[in-house]
Amino acid sequence: MNQKPLILCVDDDPDIRHFLRTVLEEEGYEVVDAPSAEEGLRLYRQRQPAAVIVDLMMEEVDAGTNFVRELRTIGVKVPVFLLSSVGDQLNAIADYGTLGLSGILQKPISPSSLVSTLRTRLARPTTNG
Repeated sequence: MNQKPLILCVDDDPDIRHFLRTVLEEEGYEVVDAPSAEEGLRLYRQRQPAAVIVDLMMEEVDAGTNFVRELRTIGVKVPVFLLSSVGDQLNAIADYGTLGLSGILQKPISPSSLVSTLRTRLARPTTNG
């Protein structure tokens, strides 16, 4: 069975969620999205996506990093990418290395960069999971 990889996109901005859905669905991914970290956790547990893209700053400044910490606490091993518009200032906001992120996607992200990053990361075989 050749099932489309499911990507969970968590962002409080409906325009960003629409952009991610449009780009990823055009490239053959299935997308489920959530407007909050709480809804994202519920959907993760329900759908078990192949990867997660989460905004750094949502309803609260640290909502994205707290979401990632919660995923890791419950044992999530799939690739998690953090969307950020703060770029080089990210180190001052969160020690993202300790979060076990698969990458940082800088807003505004180009469709080709998004797809290339996901394809590369999802093509790697998982060793622990």
